[in-house]
Amino acid sequence: MSDTRASHSIRGLVALFLRLGITAFGGPAAHIALMKQEVVERRKWLSQSEYLDIVGAVGLIPGPSSTEVAMHIGFRRAGWIGLLLAGICFITPAALMVTALAWAYVRFGHLPQIQGILYGVKPVVIVVIFQAIIGLGRSALKSRFLAGIGITALAASFLGVNPLLLMLAAGFLASAPGFRLEKQKKSFLPLAALLLAISFFAAAPMIFSKYYVAANRLNLTSLFLVFLKLGSVVYGSGYVLLVFLRSELVSARGWISSTQLLDSIAVGQVTPGPVFTTAAFIGYILMGPKGAFLAAVGMFLPAFLFVALSGRLVPLLRKSPATGRFLDGVNVAALALMAAVTWQLGHSAVRDAVTLILAIGSAFLLLRYRYNSGWLLLAAAGIGMIIQVVRK
Repeated sequence: MSDTRASHSIRGLVALFLRLGITAFGGPAAHIALMKQEVVERRKWLSQSEYLDIVGAVGLIPGPSSTEVAMHIGFRRAGWIGLLLAGICFITPAALMVTALAWAYVRFGHLPQIQGILYGVKPVVIVVIFQAIIGLGRSALKSRFLAGIGITALAASFLGVNPLLLMLAAGFLASAPGFRLEKQKKSFLPLAALLLAISFFAAAPMIFSKYYVAANRLNLTSLFLVFLKLGSVVYGSGYVLLVFLRSELVSARGWISSTQLLDSIAVGQVTPGPVFTTAAFIGYILMGPKGAFLAAVGMFLPAFLFVALSGRLVPLLRKSPATGRFLDGVNVAALALMAAVTWQLGHSAVRDAVTLILAIGSAFLLLRYRYNSGWLLLAAAGIGMIIQVVRK
């Protein structure tokens, strides 16, 4: 790549992910849908199949899934520097917003009135995710067999099956037909290397932090190590993160109260960008600006390492027939999980006439006119805040 072209690619990445970091409301599934619109449909940086492979691959590694998708896109577009810049630009705006809200929380003793934002944004988020599922589904459902795996995965997700186990099972099931171990065992070496390396890097901070914070001492080092451990092991959505945070910070160490935990999760959901920036809020409550910075770094650092590790392996997995089928199975399972999240969120998102109008109106603008979903989300947030004021 020439210097001019590389510079242009980097500027494009920085501009895109800074904007998404400011406007991407709605959680991981919505972020993945928004990124698909930008990099597949608008900019043509990736094909549907390439994007699906990235989405499937990040489901196999711990950490914030949508942030890891951003990093993979950056790596595909501009190499290692692209990986770093895409991740940093997507994380930083949200982390700064969350830290500002934490300052207000500590100073005034409560959160600003933010429920109106969630009220307006949620119906639009449902439409954005639904559009992405339709588009990605056309590429993912390559056969009736894969469609059957997808339906089974959807049912299993509603039954509460662990998302990682579900995706691995779907992958191995999809790769089973026609598989001959003596001919294709080498095909699975990249996959085995990826899973082993992830296990090693995930175990290291857990072992280290276990000894250091055994006495529940709160200082900057122990705070960093606890969030490094969490960033290395948490799979799934912000709701899964809530379980881990409660276990580590409320039950095991007593560093924060249950009320503070719920407030921190609410802030992570109402602000754009990764829900995992909740770490900055908690870090600020515990140890001020330095605590916010170190908690956020600890939470997101493993994601950079895991994506750097897997970035070159994903194309190798696709080149092999056996592991290519494995990725096909993982991809349909990832879409099934997105569909399950959309269904669950839909019950709380569309609950009255106003939210129904927001959902129908955004669907019309998005599906008929391909309107920019980022601006739709910002408009919906504004409408939600106005309605909250009027109702009071």
